[in-house]
Amino acid sequence: QVQLVESGGGLVQPGGSLRLSCAASGSIFSINGMGWCRQAPGKQRELVAAITSGGSPNYADSVKGRFTISRDNAKNTVYLQMNSLKPEDTAVYYCNASVGYYRGTNYYENDYWGQGTQVTVSS
Repeated sequence: QVQLVESGGGLVQPGGSLRLSCAASGSIFSINGMGWCRQAPGKQRELVAAITSGGSPNYADSVKGRFTISRDNAKNTVYLQMNSLKPEDTAVYYCNASVGYYRGTNYYENDYWGQGTQVTVSS
């Protein structure tokens, strides 16, 4: 079993910054891609940023230049540094990870999601 636990959400004024963290734990052999998605009220969940196991990032156009995704493979943790926040960034942010593990001699890979953390940008 694998768990993803997010932290770092909260209320911030427009133009402010927040840093989200997501730590994976459990029966982990390897973690491949990791990323962050968000879902605002009445909207579909959308990809915000993703990062490969080698550290190559990818961003949604709406956050390029403002958000930075990074990861610490030794800690099985992914981060999202969010700067110059706007009211339209308000959403529940979810982390996800593609995790490889062994069960006996068989190798499996599954996607896991965190429980979500609320980010509210408002004056």
